[in-house]
Amino acid sequence: MAYTIDDSCVNCGSCDSECPVGAISEKNDKRWIDPSLCASCGVCAGVCPTQAITEA
Repeated sequence: MAYTIDDSCVNCGSCDSECPVGAISEKNDKRWIDPSLCASCGVCAGVCPTQAITEA
C-alpha cells in the first residue's frame, strides 16, 4: 500500500532525496507521493522530521 503525506509536511525535501523509486515530488508547496510509483518501502517515513508520512 502506498504512503501519503499529510498537512504537517513542511516541504523540507528530506523524503524526496531518500525515495529509491523517485515517487516523491513537490505539489502545491508540499511534497506528494505518486501512488502508482510508490514501492511501499517506508524509507521516506523514516526520514520525515515531522512524521507527516504514513501508510495509506
